[in-house]
Amino acid sequence: MANRIVLNTISYHGHGAIENIVPELVNRGFKKAFVTSDASLIEFGVTKKVTDLLDEANFAYSIYSDIKPNPTIENVQNGVEAFHSADADCIIAIGGGSSMDTAKAIGIIVENPEFSDVRSLEGVAPTKNHAVFTIAVPTTAGTAAEVTINYVITDVEKKRKFVCVDTNDIPEIAVVDPDMMSSMPKSLTAATGMDALTHAIEGYITKGACAISDMFHLEAIRLIAANLRSAVENKPEGREGMALGQYIAGMGFSNVGLGIVHSMAHGLSALYDTPHGVACAILLPVGLEYNKPVSLTRYRAIGKAMEVPGIDRMDDAAAADATIAAVRKLSSDVGIPGNLKGILKEEDIQFLSESAFADACRPGNPRDTSIEEIAELYRSQL
Repeated sequence: MANRIVLNTISYHGHGAIENIVPELVNRGFKKAFVTSDASLIEFGVTKKVTDLLDEANFAYSIYSDIKPNPTIENVQNGVEAFHSADADCIIAIGGGSSMDTAKAIGIIVENPEFSDVRSLEGVAPTKNHAVFTIAVPTTAGTAAEVTINYVITDVEKKRKFVCVDTNDIPEIAVVDPDMMSSMPKSLTAATGMDALTHAIEGYITKGACAISDMFHLEAIRLIAANLRSAVENKPEGREGMALGQYIAGMGFSNVGLGIVHSMAHGLSALYDTPHGVACAILLPVGLEYNKPVSLTRYRAIGKAMEVPGIDRMDDAAAADATIAAVRKLSSDVGIPGNLKGILKEEDIQFLSESAFADACRPGNPRDTSIEEIAELYRSQL
């Protein structure tokens, strides 16, 4: 079986990377950018770091900020209308997963109008045309949406999130500049960082894992474990390490899939508006415990990447337990709650379990599961 790897055409990394945005647009002959960025980033001057460069170059742009933290079908539909009204010919997505996911959906529908019913994009949609030319500029070190072929939209009416997987949605250019992440608060840095760790670990144990994705995921785990704590303290070296680590994790999981941690987390965000990274962080040790019977031998490599002391002297079972303990410790150290108490309601567990089982991430889980087993995993966190 052949393994497919899809990555950006070009990516820029490191301090000052945003300086490449205008030259890339000008050299390609674009005339007006549609800038997607959520209102808080505009308010706190983060978006301005990029729009100032556009202003200095007299490059025309229009800003679209009707984007919720868990972007909705309506956000996408309004964005498509705004793109057409702006008479733009390219997109600059500035923000975390919400801004970039919204931009991906807008760009796909603009070039594939037969998918204007946003729900029709769920799963692997057979779009024919690549999305509008997009430069993605992450402001959080977590989602890696700038390098993935996935995006997630919330269906408010049905109280669920749905995952869209499409090689046509990947941004042509990713600009990963740690300076764009320096103003993120501790709680957001922690949550998005644990999301990145979940990407790397779930991607490493997923059914679709391959030699290339393993290489990406183990290096991502190493970088995230080494840098997340200092990134939360807003230290430059931590921000830089996390910016790279989360991107590398995206290079991997985008191509091989995830598992039940993500499928269970999606429902919590859709129903309770729980930050996605927080949900992933709480559920990651739960998923690791559940998957231990079928993934035991892979846990040692995860633990070694996290520099678990003495792991080489342990047997497989002890190494797995030490690895899970290290994940819990990192999550606790950056301020993530230890369980879902105060978030999850017993009366919602059946609906959440059914949603998680139907989620596009679930089939990649290394251990086959059921709605009933997922329900028990939720209940273990009450």
